[in-house]
Amino acid sequence: MSIQPTQTRRGIVTAFDEPVGLGTVTEPDGSAHPFHCTAVADGSRDIAPGTAVTFRLVASRAGRFEATDLLAEDRSAGSGAA
Repeated sequence: MSIQPTQTRRGIVTAFDEPVGLGTVTEPDGSAHPFHCTAVADGSRDIAPGTAVTFRLVASRAGRFEATDLLAEDRSAGSGAA
């Protein structure tokens, strides 16, 4: 996996523990990245497992990359509804 922090990525939220505020987003290639609830871009600090998202990677203090700027993808875009 090539890490390019400014690149927008896509994935699925595979886990989110609301009381702790920690979750995991997984890319289609199986790469999993942790995130903190403050990384949810809409400010809600909550995101359901199974949600398709776009995100970026940033270096964390723990010496690994984590997901930030998580934004739920709009599944209605391009639906052709009139």
